[in-house]
Amino acid sequence: MSETSPSVDAAALDAVKIGIVSISDRASTGVYEDKGLPALKDWLTRALQNPLHFDARLIPDEQATISATLIELVDAGCNLVLTTGGTGPALRDVTPEATLAVAHKEMPGFGEQMRQIGLKFVPTAILSRQVAVIRDKSLIINLPGQPKAIAETLEGLKDAEGQQVVNGIFAAVPYCIDLVGGPYLETVDSVCKAFRPKSAVRPGK
Repeated sequence: MSETSPSVDAAALDAVKIGIVSISDRASTGVYEDKGLPALKDWLTRALQNPLHFDARLIPDEQATISATLIELVDAGCNLVLTTGGTGPALRDVTPEATLAVAHKEMPGFGEQMRQIGLKFVPTAILSRQVAVIRDKSLIINLPGQPKAIAETLEGLKDAEGQQVVNGIFAAVPYCIDLVGGPYLETVDSVCKAFRPKSAVRPGK
């Protein structure tokens, strides 16, 4: 399952292949409609100017299946892989374990910030176990399961005037992907402004 988003200037921007994975026993068997994949596509399409190609997967909470899916997406050239679901303390929640099993490097700051953002909304955010890792030239991030929480985690918190109060995790994603040798991501600043050191900003940007 794949889609390409419209681009502002495709000739000037790097094309990006993004893996999006919704992990749910019930959604994957058709018990209810999956909302994770549409939420991820919607936010990424709004937040990035690059031409986007999505490789989307809906899979059950099976550790071996999750790990194999992540490896497959990285091997297919996805420089960014986002998962949603399966990060709580329930017995079937094994997304973090499956993600760590395929990691070459762990990026603990992402998980720390995700929980800090979540705690601004609900005290149960402390139960979240999201992790982020590097595998080859790809960044893999576990996100919450609810569409509203996905957007809050990626985008952060803004005040009534639209000023950033708490940074979302996506502000650090483009520079992280730069550092591992991936494409140069251009964000839509009104949604989520990427941060890069001045030395890492492309000329003319």
